[in-house]
Amino acid sequence: MSEGLDRERWLADLRLRVPEVAAAEAFVRQAGGALLIDVREDNERASGMPVGALGLSRGFLELRIEQSEPDRDRRILLLCGSGQRSLLAAESLQRMGYRDVASVTGGMAAWKVAGLPVVAGSLDADAAERYARQVLLPQVGEAGQGKLTQARVVVIGAGGLGAPALLYLAAAGVGQLTVIDDDRVERSNLHRQVVHADARVGMSKAESARMTLSALNPRIRVHTVVDRLRADNVEALIRDHDVVIDGADNFATRYLLAAATRQLGIPMVYAAIERFTGQASVFDPRREDSPCYRCLFPEPPAAADAPNCSEAGVLGVLPGLVGLVQATEAMKLILGIGHPLVGRLLTYDALGMRFRELTLKRDPACPGCGSEARFTGYVDLERMCAAAG
Repeated sequence: MSEGLDRERWLADLRLRVPEVAAAEAFVRQAGGALLIDVREDNERASGMPVGALGLSRGFLELRIEQSEPDRDRRILLLCGSGQRSLLAAESLQRMGYRDVASVTGGMAAWKVAGLPVVAGSLDADAAERYARQVLLPQVGEAGQGKLTQARVVVIGAGGLGAPALLYLAAAGVGQLTVIDDDRVERSNLHRQVVHADARVGMSKAESARMTLSALNPRIRVHTVVDRLRADNVEALIRDHDVVIDGADNFATRYLLAAATRQLGIPMVYAAIERFTGQASVFDPRREDSPCYRCLFPEPPAAADAPNCSEAGVLGVLPGLVGLVQATEAMKLILGIGHPLVGRLLTYDALGMRFRELTLKRDPACPGCGSEARFTGYVDLERMCAAAG
């Protein structure tokens, strides 16, 4: 009995220090510019949360609030399940110097009884746990995770570059991954193409990749295409995707991709590796200032100047690092955050452990995107190196 009385006294004392507002009044204040924060746990918010609210669990509130709202004079409303945790959360913000903080009386239960707008939670319990550390980032949050879930990324080649990019995009929750590769797994691939396994030597690379990705994250969809990109199929295969990741190692495929992504208005995340060096960039035809692949390579080099991995060799870890740069750029494009590598060429020297950034401007005379450039159809160039990575 005494324990119950102590708790009631404690709550009464807390309510003297923390203002409370009814759910309907909180809704009016939110419409007037107040920030409504739902401090329930991720799995609780999965069933629904107030429209426009920021989801920030009570346990991380003090750590994350300054990133989400640095203005200590902004009106802040806190909501939980029944109105008790939000009192504690409000008191914590008061101690941090936030001057206009209130708790929503009755919490989410009162919000629903009042018939106020609720948006269905974008994350169910599995997703809330699986992506918990990523959702904590203010730049991602539940809304960003929802964007990743709806995203469609096509990866050309399940080889050295495609393997790490696919693994991390799958782990991050990109909803649909399309893998295009007509090659088969060889034992010489395994030191760098980490999406495959020794037991799958001889299997289609696309199918081998699908098996690994589905085991890593059964929530995503993996579509496989066991075919080469050609002039007669390139548009059909990459259409309806949000981002194209170039994981090929030959100029013929890249020129086709450069032309098709420009025609379809899809950003292309480019990378190339050789021996101990790599480079990456983003060509985004949606941006007027973006160069295209042919601003970097106006014409195909001679075959002798473009050896592939089987001819020149490659350090096994190199494509892992460069492929992860591609995955990072793809996620930034999907989420609309940061500064993509548009107009910049990132180079990496593994032996010297040095990164360099070169400015890559749009070429007015570029045969791909220049003022005089004219699209006359796709051309299958002679392949100068073996298929993907």
